[in-house]
Amino acid sequence: MTDPARTDLTVAVLAGGLSHERDVSLRSGRRIASVLRDAGATVDEWDTDAALLGRLTTGRPDAVVVALHGGEGENGAVQSVLELLGVPFVGTRARDCRRAHDKPTAKAELARAGLDTPEWVALPQTTFRELGAAGVLDALVARLGLPLMLKPDQGGSALGAQVVRDPAELPAAMVGALAYGDTVLVERFVEGVEVAVSVVDTGDGPVALPAVEVEPGNGVYDYTARYTAGLTRFHCPARLPDDVAGRVAEAAVAAHRVLGLRDLSRTDAVVDAEGRVQLLEVNVSPGLTENSLLPRAVAAAGRDLGEVFTRLVDLAVSRGVGA
Repeated sequence: MTDPARTDLTVAVLAGGLSHERDVSLRSGRRIASVLRDAGATVDEWDTDAALLGRLTTGRPDAVVVALHGGEGENGAVQSVLELLGVPFVGTRARDCRRAHDKPTAKAELARAGLDTPEWVALPQTTFRELGAAGVLDALVARLGLPLMLKPDQGGSALGAQVVRDPAELPAAMVGALAYGDTVLVERFVEGVEVAVSVVDTGDGPVALPAVEVEPGNGVYDYTARYTAGLTRFHCPARLPDDVAGRVAEAAVAAHRVLGLRDLSRTDAVVDAEGRVQLLEVNVSPGLTENSLLPRAVAAAGRDLGEVFTRLVDLAVSRGVGA
């Protein structure tokens, strides 16, 4: 039912962009625009193209929801422009987006705060070219062992990510990761239960929603498994003992706080055989598609996605210009 009190609220949903995750972003944008309209808001859906600055200036909305994935939507670029223009928006400040978007930086901060994250090495493409790829890859295996996870140091949706169980697979995996960025993050692969924990703060502090357990049919939660219906089974809440589920929730909220995130985030983690929670990465702009994890967690918590985002929009408006 439409709330008459919401009819004067104007929201711009930013989706699309030029990152490799454009298609997913457009699906997220359509979903969140739909639930906000159902809640009574007037919603425009805008791409981040050359017309955006004019739209924000002449058709200034009460608030913006950033539904961009990867690239400028998560590295703080768009958020910096919104801050420059003094437009309130849902989500994390620009400076903290930059910190969370760079996976090695985020992992270092999490580790420094005492949170567990798999051991890793981040190497730019120039290192492989100048020192010789074969020798560097041999050193990685000697230090971290096998299996390994290779992925770009930035970006999401598991684009360019690959599990390597045989040294012969390393060169191709490295090339695949570097196709999406100039630096490859190599971390020790952790076997266990893969979970995603969404954190939402609608004004009373960050709260972890029920963890979603991810069970991909092919054993790897890659891009295809994430966005193709039927290829992955989801369990929400995750099939974890209560004490482990509690530690997972605490770790996600701690990561949200350590990285200075705001409004919402999603932490991806693995619970290993000993019950340790290993944090993999933290996403400042979680997917909102029909197959995404945050909407599943919202539903499992007994909440409505439109209500949650209406609250977040209200919070952004109340923070005011430049906040």
